[in-house]
Amino acid sequence: MSNQKEASAELDLQALIQRAEAQETFPEVPLDEFTPPTYDEWKEACIALLKGAPFEKKLFTKTYEGITFSPMYFHADTEPIQPTKSFPGMGDYLRGVKANGYVNAPWGIAQACDETLPEENNELLRHEIDKGSTIYHVKVDCATRKAHDARDCKHIGKHGCSVTTLGDVETLLKGLKLDQYPLYVYAGESSLPLLALIVAAVKKSGSDVSKLKGVIGANPIAEYVANGTLTQSLDKLYDEAAAVAKWAVVNAPEVKTIFVKSNVFSNGGANDVQEVAYSVATGVAYLRALLDRGLTIDQAASQIMFGFSMGANFFMQIAKLRAVRPIWAQIVKAFGGNEESQKMHIHGRPAKFFKTVYDPYVNMLRDTTELFSGVVGGVDSFENSTFDEPVRKGDEFSRRIARNMQIILQEEFGLLQPIDPAGGSWAVETLTKQIREKIWAEFQTVESKGGIVAALKEGYPQEQIAAILAARFKAAETRKDRIVGNNMYPNMTEERIDARAEDQAANLKARTAAIESFLANVDAKAAIAAIKADDVESVIAAAEKGATIAEIRKALGTATVDEIKAIEAHRWSERFEALREVTEKFKASTGDNVKIFLANMGPIPQHKARADFTTSFLQVGAFQVLGNNGFATVDEAAQAAKASGADAVVICSTDATYPEIVPALAPKLHEALPNATVYLAGTAPAELVETYKAAGIDDYINIRSNCYKTLQAMQQKKGMA
Repeated sequence: MSNQKEASAELDLQALIQRAEAQETFPEVPLDEFTPPTYDEWKEACIALLKGAPFEKKLFTKTYEGITFSPMYFHADTEPIQPTKSFPGMGDYLRGVKANGYVNAPWGIAQACDETLPEENNELLRHEIDKGSTIYHVKVDCATRKAHDARDCKHIGKHGCSVTTLGDVETLLKGLKLDQYPLYVYAGESSLPLLALIVAAVKKSGSDVSKLKGVIGANPIAEYVANGTLTQSLDKLYDEAAAVAKWAVVNAPEVKTIFVKSNVFSNGGANDVQEVAYSVATGVAYLRALLDRGLTIDQAASQIMFGFSMGANFFMQIAKLRAVRPIWAQIVKAFGGNEESQKMHIHGRPAKFFKTVYDPYVNMLRDTTELFSGVVGGVDSFENSTFDEPVRKGDEFSRRIARNMQIILQEEFGLLQPIDPAGGSWAVETLTKQIREKIWAEFQTVESKGGIVAALKEGYPQEQIAAILAARFKAAETRKDRIVGNNMYPNMTEERIDARAEDQAANLKARTAAIESFLANVDAKAAIAAIKADDVESVIAAAEKGATIAEIRKALGTATVDEIKAIEAHRWSERFEALREVTEKFKASTGDNVKIFLANMGPIPQHKARADFTTSFLQVGAFQVLGNNGFATVDEAAQAAKASGADAVVICSTDATYPEIVPALAPKLHEALPNATVYLAGTAPAELVETYKAAGIDDYINIRSNCYKTLQAMQQKKGMA
């Protein structure tokens, strides 16, 4: 029956094709009855719709990068910058490094696998490939990235899988098809200890190390600025990076060993110019270090993969990826690199900075737009974060949603077909040019200071990023930046998702047993003693004999390094989340809350707009808002306010009625509730400010109010904070 249906469907399809081929060409449809409007006519129409609001303020959007989005872009203005003479995979790689885009080779789906125990993470890795991932992406925990023995750690499995011994890595990689799928591992300060364990495990399994592909990458500069210090000097870490790179060029030519991840900058609040410029400067520092240690420019460039965070500004993300490729190509070319070396390998992931703890399901929508922008911008691989990432490690549901977003874009949305889909867009080409110039200027500033490390020691990138972070927090406070479910539209019925805290005692017990069971049958002392930092084979040999990751690190050497100012990780919603948590803890411990009474005056149509705005404004702090259908007289409102025992009162009505209501009602509210703060919903005209103040209006709640500080002041008065 199934075959008959398929045959019938094929006949129907052929019939449709024949009819289409036989049909005459559709006649042209004249459009001369429509007169194309001029820009000035369009502007006049906009101004009329804005009803007095300034055109330049409402329709031109300033970004944190210092770029202003225009409401309309024109062919005539962008014709000089159109890529009419360049094609994808050619020239400066603005339009991508592959001539056919994703047509023959889709971007890699690199869902991160971060289960704490190696055996569980192995199961997850195999499951991800079965369900559509195309890259084995292993996230190791903080202890592993610092080459610590799990038995000495208080927090095992933080942000990833715990790995200490060769036995752990064998368990982690058991049954994986490493000759078919790339392996992605971010190794922290140095890739040498972890790479040695991985290579030893691959060799022990009988697999061919030369067929390994992907990245086992270090990023010591990022670790330096993230932690403020290192466990070894940068020069020594550069020595290790060079040794690993030389080994990989000969023994595993499809493995990259330096992973320039930008998240240390983006998580600190950096704008897109800063994120890219400082990452490129970091890449240049590694090029110089490898060149100084005997690699050629083509060898050095082949070892570097870049990882960029996709942020909330959709078009800016597309533009920055299109801009960074020609910048990197120009840099590598200046070093003497060939065309292949000038190609930048870009791994993308959603920026964690823009994810929220409250209303976390909105993160799915944020992830989708960020993934989409990365694909349109031309990533080579993408790691889509789980929606619950700010709270916990993902589960089957959240991982499935994250993974399937990528599969849907590939299989159902047809994004494998267009090559450089944004190419030629008047808006995107303009933004690409603007951000490219700004990235280059910021990169040059860093170079003028002696490079990224010298600039970090001076504190320059930290200061620049801190200024943007402060601006972001200010915009969130005043709700210029709207964070759905946090500083806007809070869900008051929300039940927090379970953080699923791991049992650290059980983890330590399991890891200790596994490590000691493995070490009981090995004797690696002689091999450890033979380790040389410039001899990767000696480190691999020690790993084969059973040396732990901590023993390898100790043999390679550690040192005290001068501290620099760290860039701390933040999220744009964190202050509002903390504000709400203060309220929730206070409610849980006392059964009380900040209570705000709405003095809604007049019938519902008169007060509803401001009452709704005020309610949403106050619920951001999870406060108890006491609403009503309105009062006919000020005495009724004052009596109801007194009966409520509220901590604050907000008068809600219209500008037209306030001159009569406020002088009469505000004093009565203060009399009814002597300790309450009295607010007015809206803004007072300049000529009435003093009148309202004299009547007893303490403050205002309106679109210009600092939501965060207003709610924080209410908490402090209540004794919450």
